Amino acid sequence: MTVFRFAPYVLKSLWRHRARTVLTVSGAAVALFVFCVVGAVQGGLESLTRQSQADQTLVVFQENRFCPASSRLPEDYARTIAKIPGVKDVIPIKVLTNNCRASLDVVVFNGLPPGKLRAARELELLSGNWSDFESRTDAAFAGQGVAQRRNLKVGQKFAMGEVTVTIVGVFRSSVTAEENFIYTHLDFLQRAPGRNTVGTVTQFEVLLAGNATPDATAAAIDAKFRSGPVATTTRTKGVFQRETLSDLAELIGFAHWLGYACLGLVLSLVATTTVMAVQDRIKEHGVLQTLGVRPMRVFRLVLAESLLQSLAGGFLGIGLGMLLLGWWGFSIGTEGVTIAFKPSLSLAISGAIVSAVVGVLAGLAPGYQAARTEIVSALRQA
Repeated sequence: MTVFRFAPYVLKSLWRHRARTVLTVSGAAVALFVFCVVGAVQGGLESLTRQSQADQTLVVFQENRFCPASSRLPEDYARTIAKIPGVKDVIPIKVLTNNCRASLDVVVFNGLPPGKLRAARELELLSGNWSDFESRTDAAFAGQGVAQRRNLKVGQKFAMGEVTVTIVGVFRSSVTAEENFIYTHLDFLQRAPGRNTVGTVTQFEVLLAGNATPDATAAAIDAKFRSGPVATTTRTKGVFQRETLSDLAELIGFAHWLGYACLGLVLSLVATTTVMAVQDRIKEHGVLQTLGVRPMRVFRLVLAESLLQSLAGGFLGIGLGMLLLGWWGFSIGTEGVTIAFKPSLSLAISGAIVSAVVGVLAGLAPGYQAARTEIVSALRQA
């Protein structure tokens, strides 16, 4: 009730030193923006490695693989894998990427047989249709993430090196990371100029039956090809992605502390500004108490100023973060595996709660100082 009754006073107090208020709100906005970006990266990593199929799908690739280009498995391995107990289906995949190292703008081509793509991936087409994809060999579906970053439209040609595809559709996926892939025909990538990889694939995705044991099936696959022309290493999809992204995961884990540092920055910034405001208005607080305003009410007024500044900066930073992350479709990837920056409602709510908590904490000490102001000594201030 106090906050609403004295709202004009609180707003006028902040506007009186508008330069200081604007700088405080801007600093809080930047810190909460970074907090949201860090949270979005962590959310993308968790979403990728904890998806429902991560432990029921195996990935078979060449032993000692360090990049998609270094893995070349005979395509006819699929027939042998399909005969192993517990295997429901085998999907040959050709992977082509513009950068095998960590990059914020990685482009990943995944070549699959059209029938396998339609059955194995839950793609919601935002534009285009399946018949166009199936009827032309150079056709490609672009995820909405890479489509936004590269401004790709249906009917447009897109080239990466010597590989040129025609975009016939843009899709959305329940797995956000897949929205940074471009899906095309397997045989098209195998016959790409300068590649000469007909009859070979980068990896196989093995879909398991419900009663299959992933570790036992993986061991059986590797044992089958141990003495073959190309030895294999088989992992569950979740393990494969975690191992591929291990270095990035460590960096993301370190960035977690960056998020906490940003919260500390907001706390320090808002608290310092509020202390300065209290110091500037010692006499004013003495006058308020002379007029009958109780010390506890003065405490709440200072707390309201601190909370308002923190929330204003927090909402500004969160809003910009959600808008930019959602519109631009940022991702970071390495070795053909991508992490999508995943903004979410829960992340926005967490940011708002953090802003409120920081605002309250920052106002406690200055509010206590203002509430303890002695009327006589305050009125003597020049």
